[in-house]
Amino acid sequence: MRRKKNNRPRNKRADDQSNCKTATQVWRARTRAVGDGVDVRADRLERAGTDRRGAISLDVSGKIGKTNDAAHRSYRFAEAQLLALPAHSITTATTWTPRSTFTGPLLADILKTVGAYGTQVEIRTLDDYTYTVPVSDCDRYGVVVAYSMNGRRLKISDFGPLFLIYPRDAFPDELAGASGDSKFVWQIKALIVK
Repeated sequence: MRRKKNNRPRNKRADDQSNCKTATQVWRARTRAVGDGVDVRADRLERAGTDRRGAISLDVSGKIGKTNDAAHRSYRFAEAQLLALPAHSITTATTWTPRSTFTGPLLADILKTVGAYGTQVEIRTLDDYTYTVPVSDCDRYGVVVAYSMNGRRLKISDFGPLFLIYPRDAFPDELAGASGDSKFVWQIKALIVK
């Protein structure tokens, strides 16, 4: 039996900021949206950043020099390709997690692999949330696209399959508050280089 899709509009960044006062409320609103209405059933998981077996994937499009799809518009990282990139770890706390070690490739390595030449990266998530970060954050903070937390693979129910992590503990003044919280994007399915 298939669940009926909720017709409630999905939250975007502006809605999250105007409707939610704290980062915890944003997390709860996004978690409810995924649980209540966003269709992440097995028949759509592959497009949503994971396949039926739970293997991760990431689509990158926009201003990129390398593609691997038939239309030559995007580069799809399969799990093996993401895991083959050098793994880096950041140990930090987030508003939603205690101090933990997050591991995955550097955002800079992903962008280098696809020959990105833009100045911004729009991040898209399973619940259609979008947020844009400057490419310069890669050099400034060494941003990691984490696939594991404390050695355990991230699941959709706990910020996975991919979670953008900044070293908040190393830059507490720069990455504090709502503007810092907004950079920690979870349930990533795609990047668009602008």
